[in-house]
Amino acid sequence: MTIGAAKMGEQPIFSTKAHVFHIDPKTKKSWIPASNTAINVSFFFDSTRNLYRIISVEGTKAVINSTITPNMTFTKTSQKFGQWSDVRANTVYGLGFSTEGDLNKFIEKFQEVKEATRVTAPKTQSNGTNVTPVPSASASPINARALRPPDEVPPPPVVVESHVISAPPIPQHNETITSNLIKSALISHQRSQSLSGLQPTDSPKHHPKPVDKTNVGSLTSGAPPSGSMEAQLKYENDRLKLALAQSSANAKKWEVELQTLKNNNLRLTSALQESTSNVEEWKKQLQAYKDENNKLKIRVLELDASRGNVEAATELRKEIDSIRLRSDSLEAEMQVRDQEIHRLSKHVQDVDLTQQEKNELFKALQDENEVLKLSIGSLQEQLETALTTQETSRRLLDALHSQLGAKIQELLEIHQEIGTAVNT
Repeated sequence: MTIGAAKMGEQPIFSTKAHVFHIDPKTKKSWIPASNTAINVSFFFDSTRNLYRIISVEGTKAVINSTITPNMTFTKTSQKFGQWSDVRANTVYGLGFSTEGDLNKFIEKFQEVKEATRVTAPKTQSNGTNVTPVPSASASPINARALRPPDEVPPPPVVVESHVISAPPIPQHNETITSNLIKSALISHQRSQSLSGLQPTDSPKHHPKPVDKTNVGSLTSGAPPSGSMEAQLKYENDRLKLALAQSSANAKKWEVELQTLKNNNLRLTSALQESTSNVEEWKKQLQAYKDENNKLKIRVLELDASRGNVEAATELRKEIDSIRLRSDSLEAEMQVRDQEIHRLSKHVQDVDLTQQEKNELFKALQDENEVLKLSIGSLQEQLETALTTQETSRRLLDALHSQLGAKIQELLEIHQEIGTAVNT
């Protein structure tokens, strides 16, 4: 039997109304609403394959198509919510009922059908073929048991697994309000769990509900009083409002923190850009020093050619002293920038980001710091080279000055000797 057969008039073994949920395939920790309102969830017997199925259709969409196997277990996770896992469909189905009585009836029927599958499975294996299809619900082996009075059918034990997923809340009245409350509860629950990091025991939905003895009696009798239902609906509304308020407060808090992080990132980016621009400026200054050094070399050559221009040598010394002062100033500025980069790196460590973002940002800053250190080291080497060249030029000028002094002294002696010779 297929879903199409169910639509064309196949009578279900058992049918009830419930909100249908599917487990989130990504997180496996939250529920996704599969139906907009409470829809029919029915047990069918597939006489063609001798199988039992749970089928639920909303419009043209098959919300549930689960084949019941003997090893399946339906778990009651709350007063009005239960779930079971379908390995073949690779999903977990959840059902939210309007009353606990409906949930207990569904559990009873699920257990009964599961027991029936244990009887029909060996028959199918021993025969080797499927039985002839019978397009009616009368072909089901459990129809006779379903027609018996409830007191003749013993209630099956409810199996509770150790690790189950908390059920979303399902109100008792008004399907439209119910669907809206379910969506709000799911959204607020996911946001509060992802943003605020609350422990599961801190969530309002984990607080124990007050037990109303009158309500318990009414649930067992199948006719709950209107006052109890109104109190339950009010409790559900208050709980949803509290969860929504908490999620809104957490959202505002994280918006403020996100804005703070953005501002810090902008400041860090501007500081790094400023450091980069300073490095470019230092490169330009170094190029200017190289040009000045070349000019000094040309002047040294000119001085060597003139061999007597003392004013040029004095001017050259002044320029060398000026360049040395500029080099010292640039070195001090580089130290200040290095300290600033170090401070920025420490500041980045203190920014309240996630651990991954911290690591990535710190690594990026370390890389930038290494690049800046390499650039500074290169600049220092170039400055040392320039200073060495200047020192060599200074020594050369001193040697030239000494040679010029010696030559001038020799010329004076020759002049005196010539004067003495002329006078005599």
